[in-house]
Amino acid sequence: MRSSSSRKELTHDRILDVASRAIRRAGYDGVGLATIMKEAGLTHGGFYAHFASRDALLAEATERAGRDTRAVLAERLRQGQTQGLSPFAALVGTYLADEQLGNVECGCVVAALASEIPRQAEEVAGAARARVLGLVELVRRSLPAGTEAQAPLVAAALVGSLQLARTLQGQAGRDLLAQAREHLIRQFGG
Repeated sequence: MRSSSSRKELTHDRILDVASRAIRRAGYDGVGLATIMKEAGLTHGGFYAHFASRDALLAEATERAGRDTRAVLAERLRQGQTQGLSPFAALVGTYLADEQLGNVECGCVVAALASEIPRQAEEVAGAARARVLGLVELVRRSLPAGTEAQAPLVAAALVGSLQLARTLQGQAGRDLLAQAREHLIRQFGG
């Protein structure tokens, strides 16, 4: 039999899972507490047993989304490297894959929410800035020796390319992703 603290932890985790997908899908302002709790299979009244405020939920959901994305990227980078790709080519190929066009809910939280971050409460914006810095660090570690200083610009190119491709959608979005992949890999090695 599970203890009440482990049940509470499981419930908390379920709420975070739902919220992390919801903020990427609908943005920070598109996330309603009642909707998240309902999607998690809970009543709205139970929210404050898990979070002090809506901002606390959004901050934790942002952190969760970042951890989930980092885990997926790490696994796909590992797979790409076993296929002979450089770490950088594997990162670019994964981040700018065509499947990312429709994968907002499970994709990179930075690409999904970058334009909204400055308008958030400090608790939420701080969690989001940490995700931006984490992405820059991941890029830095994947770049070939001697090019690591370019990591912030490459991260910006990745995020911006994905955002614009999602805006264009369809073939135009896929074409933009292909051009960005080709350019970045050609410039920094693959």
